[in-house]
Order: sequence, then C-alpha cells, then structure tokens
Amino acid sequence: MRRAWWVIAGWLVASAAIIGLSPSLSDITSADQSDFLPDKYESVQAIELSLKAFPAQATSSALVVVKRSDGAPLTDEDTTEVVQLAKDLDARDIPRTENYVTDPQRSVAPDKSIMLINVGLQAESPDDPELLDAIRELRKALGEELQGSDLTAQVGGDVATFVDNEDTFNSAFAIVGLATVVLIIGLILIIFRSPIAALLPIVVVSVVLSVTTGLIGIVGKALDWNVGQDLQTILLIVLYGIGTDYILFILFRYRERLRAGDDKKTAMVVSVERVGEVIASAAGAVVVAFLVLLLASLGFFGSLGPALAIGVGVMLVTSLTLVPALVSLLGRFVFWPSKAWKKQPKATISRKLGVFVGRRPALTAAASGLLLVALAAGTLMYKANYDFSSGFPQDTESAQAQADLSKAFAAGAAQPTEAYLQTTDGSPLTPDKVQQFTEAMKSAPGVGQVQPGPQSTDPSVARVDLLLNYNPSSNEAIELVRDDLRDYVHDAAPDGTEALVGGITAVFADINSANNRDLSVILPVAAVLIAIILALLLRSLVAPIYLVVAVLLNFAATLGATVYVFQGIQGEPGVTFQLPIILYLFVVAIGTDYNILMIARLREEAREGKEPREAAALGVEHGGPTVAAAGLILAGTFAVLMLAPISFLQQMGFAVAIGIVLSAFVMSYFFVPAFTALVGHAAWWPGHGDRAREVPPATEPVELNKEPDPAAHP
Repeated sequence: MRRAWWVIAGWLVASAAIIGLSPSLSDITSADQSDFLPDKYESVQAIELSLKAFPAQATSSALVVVKRSDGAPLTDEDTTEVVQLAKDLDARDIPRTENYVTDPQRSVAPDKSIMLINVGLQAESPDDPELLDAIRELRKALGEELQGSDLTAQVGGDVATFVDNEDTFNSAFAIVGLATVVLIIGLILIIFRSPIAALLPIVVVSVVLSVTTGLIGIVGKALDWNVGQDLQTILLIVLYGIGTDYILFILFRYRERLRAGDDKKTAMVVSVERVGEVIASAAGAVVVAFLVLLLASLGFFGSLGPALAIGVGVMLVTSLTLVPALVSLLGRFVFWPSKAWKKQPKATISRKLGVFVGRRPALTAAASGLLLVALAAGTLMYKANYDFSSGFPQDTESAQAQADLSKAFAAGAAQPTEAYLQTTDGSPLTPDKVQQFTEAMKSAPGVGQVQPGPQSTDPSVARVDLLLNYNPSSNEAIELVRDDLRDYVHDAAPDGTEALVGGITAVFADINSANNRDLSVILPVAAVLIAIILALLLRSLVAPIYLVVAVLLNFAATLGATVYVFQGIQGEPGVTFQLPIILYLFVVAIGTDYNILMIARLREEAREGKEPREAAALGVEHGGPTVAAAGLILAGTFAVLMLAPISFLQQMGFAVAIGIVLSAFVMSYFFVPAFTALVGHAAWWPGHGDRAREVPPATEPVELNKEPDPAAHP
C-alpha cells in the first residue's frame, strides 16, 4: 500500500483497455435450451433430423384461439370465417410470421368451442425483439379483422407468454437491482455510518462487472463458448454478493486495526495480511466450485462455470489490490463523518452470542445441527417442475388462450411430442410403413390424439405429432416420455426403420436426466476440492471434513425448506428444476465464504493463546458482525424476488435468501464455532494451526462464566 496511486492508475488503464477492446457478450449468447444438451441425447438427434428433413419448418409458433363471443359452439359459417381470417392475416405480411394454417377438419375442437390458427414464427431466439413485436402486431390485426364480428380471438404460445410477462420480468429484475444497491448502501450506512464506506462496494463492483464482462467476451470468443441469457443477471448478483463480502472483510479488519492505534498505511498492511489469506481461500473455494461445472453434461453449465470463475478471479485481484489502495488513501476518512469507529463496542449482540456459544457449545451445536437436519428431510419430497407457464399470472391473454386450448383439445395440443420415422438404409419410406406407424401411435401410452406432421423434403423421413394427455411441461408428461413412450415408439417402428422422439417434452426429459447426472457428479467433486482448499488454509485434516459436511447439509436444508414452503404449504406440483443448480451457485459456493471467514477467525483467536471455548466466543464476537452484514445484504437482495408475481422467481428468491441466512447465521454463527469448540485442539490436527504465537496481542479476555454487563455502552 506504499504505492496506492500506482495501483489505482494501473487499474484504470487496464480496465479501459479491456472494456474498449472486448467483443459484446451477446456474441456468445444462446437462448435455446436444447443448444446446451450433448448430441448423445435423443431429443437433440430429433432436432437435427428435423432441421434436415423439414428445413422450412418455423423455429417457433403462435396459436390463435378463436371462439364465439357468446360462448356458443362454432357454426359452419364461423369456421368458414376463421379460414378466411387466416388468409386475411397472411395477406398482411406481418414480419417474422408465416404459414397461417387452419383446417375445419383438424383445427376445430371436438366440442366446437374453439378453432385454432397455427402461425409460424421465424427468428433466432424466442425473445428476439422483432418476434415479440410480431405477436403485438398479430394481436392488433386480429382486433381489426374481427371488429363487428361474433368471433373473438386470443394469441397463445411461448412467445405470447413472454410478451405478456415481459413487463413483469423487467420490473422484477429492476426491483432486484435497485434493492441490491439500497440494501448495500443502507446496511453499510447503519454499520459504519459513512456514505463513503457505503458507496465503495457500488463503485468497485461496477468497475469489476464491466471488466469481467469484457474478459468473458474475449475468452468466450476465443474458445467458442455458448452462454445462456441468464449469465449477465447471475454475474451481477455473484459479483455484488462476493464483492460486498470481501470489501466488508477488509473494512471491518481495517477499522479494528485503526482502533488498535495503527496509522492508516500500517493498518491496511496488517489488515490485508490477516484477511488476505481468508479472501484468497474463500475466492479459491468459489472458483473451484464454479469450475467444477465443467464436468456438467449440460453445455449451459459448462460455459457458465468458467465465466463466473473469471468474475470471481477479477474480484479477488480487486479485493487485494484496488480496494486496499483506495481505502489506504482515504484512511480514517473512509468512515467519515462518524466518529464511532474510534470506540471499542462492548456488550454487543455478537459478544453476548459469543459468550453463549463458548459456554454452551454442545447445546448450540446440537440445536443448530438438528434444525438443519429437520429442514433437510424435506428433500425426500422434492419434485422438479418444468412448467414455467403455471408460475405466471393467469389473467393474461396467453394464459386464457392456453386454458381454452386445454379444455377443448388434449392437454399437449399446444406443444405436440414429435415421433420421427426414418429408414435405416436411407431408402424412401413406403406409405404402408408410415400408415402402420401412425396407427400404432394411436395406442401409445398417454397419447390423446395423433396428427400427421408436415411434409418432409427427405423421402426417407416422416413425422407424426402426438398430443399427450398431460401438460407438455409437467412432471407426468416428462416421466411418460422418458420411461414409457420412448420405448413404445422405438418398438413400434416397422422393420427396416427406426424412430426418434422429439419435441419440448422430450427435451425436458433429457434435461432432467442430464441435470440429475450433473448434480450427482458436481456436488461430490466440489466437496472434495473445497475440502482440499480448507486443508491448505488451515493446515488441518479434521476441520475441513466437518466444514464440508456442514456445507452439504446446509444445501440439503435449503432445498428442503423450499420444498416445505412451496410443495407443502402452497401446494405447488414441484419446485423449478433449475433450483438445485442455483442453490449450488449461491449457497454452496458463495455460502462457503462465511464458514471460511469464521473458521479462520477461530484459528486466529486460538493462535493468540485462547482455549477452544474462549476462541469460539471471541470468534463469534469479532467475526460475527462481518458475517451478519454480508449475509443480510445478499439474503435481502434475493428476498426481494419474492415480491414478483412469478412462481419460479419467488421460489428462487426464497430459496437463496433462506440458504444464505442458514449459511451465515445457523452455520457460521453457531454450528461451526460451537462444533470447533467441542472438537477442541484436535480440530487443527495435524498442522496444529492453533498453536499460540510468541507475542500475544492485548485482547481483552472473555469471561465465559460471567454474563456481559447490560449497562455497558454499545
């Protein structure tokens, strides 16, 4: 910190160069879930076959649901009017739309309550702005064409659902962004009573986010990465989460050293010396956890992990260079205008809790451990839910269109499951074999209706559309396709042919299989690698074992708590299938920071000559406020998502918030120090990292058998 200005100048130059020369992150972004599945999965093979045999097929579609405004059944005159409506809409040449298809024989519901017009959509991604504009233009055109008619129409489908909920998404993430800034500034203002300290994380993380985005763009372009659209949001939350954590680690220790009488330069040198190893180890654990995602079979995770690891690496370098340089230049001014930093707090909540943990470690460890085990039991009821539409508000046009469609047709009418038949030798398919296969599909398990697919440009390939009796995104449909329907379709292929099952339900079935496989690999490998990092930090083999077990237990407790609330209390069919990996990112990876900070503080107190119970009390007293502040900020940010009227955002917000609370408070505040006190000196075997230093500091001892003086000034 003797050359703080040089460090800051170097950062400014490097940041400008990286930001100015890097490509856009959108160049390596993909929106299609199937893009991230390996080729070995059948749904991907079906997609590849479809692209070859049906090149003119639209990339997506919208369904126009037409019915009488008086609720009566459609008449022959009505169906004729709908056929003409489709022609009139097609003649308008609405950009990104094509092939307005309707048929009085196939598009009219059996009860004649509705008639469908299938509209092809051509775009690179479901949320292409031009595609969204096409839905809006289509709705406007329908209103004009049906004005004065006895008919009414609503547009449904995935793209229409996105249009209807776009404002909800945007407002939800805007609220999260605003809440993040408000929480960081507000809580740090309360802690340090200084606007400068409160704004420091905002400024620093903003710079780091721009630099990280540039680096990811450069590396992603060079390595041909394909990242998901969620990366920018996840990266923002990760950087604000760990960035605020690391800055708080430094500020709390810097304030402590200033109180001890160090000058501003010496205080920062000692602070970095004491917490630098902790920050490096914590960042190392997070980087390792993210890089383990390279083992995932889902391509999205394989690119997400390294991208987030780059962000954490940049934040680590920032925390050990730029942040200390800025704070050392500001000195005591970083806490301006408050003078409270000069006073040693006494009888604080953390001190009282520390005394309790030190006096009752067995009770504390048992109570906190049992709470986590009880919550973890909820994972036994866990079910994954792939149906995003059920979590959206049900009063939108697309939701009402889907409701009418589900009543009138088989539940899978909106997104048919596709059965592809092709000859094994490339010869043309005979009409008899196509007919034989189509007839067999009528008896397939879970299939409500069978419809012939579009005309293939490859005579060796044919397609039959299967309308399932279940919502295409439901667990029932996914289990049906994965466990029964695929085998039936394969066996029904005539001699000399083979069959593949595709469609959105098949994609979800394969994602389900890949997700289960990935978690079974990722969690154990990450646990081992994090244990190795802890062993290197602590020079111990004992403490890393129970710390890693505690992290995995916390993961299970978080998932279980979410199951209790959403599947149990709210009666949801399941929790979003993305939740386990989200919890891995924010609870296992980032939550490990708090354990590392606490265990390092316990070791530091032990090195000062304190016995295990006294070290636990002092560790909670001195390390607790940092953990509490960091945990509250990150948990509060996610908790705001619960205000969004979208189920999976509510689930994500609740799960991560409760996971961080359990990690920061139940785990780091109580279980880890209490269990370490019980294990005693053996926790540091074989490195004996708790051996007292030769010159003990002047730290006031904690009297474990004496309650704190309630009359003392806070």
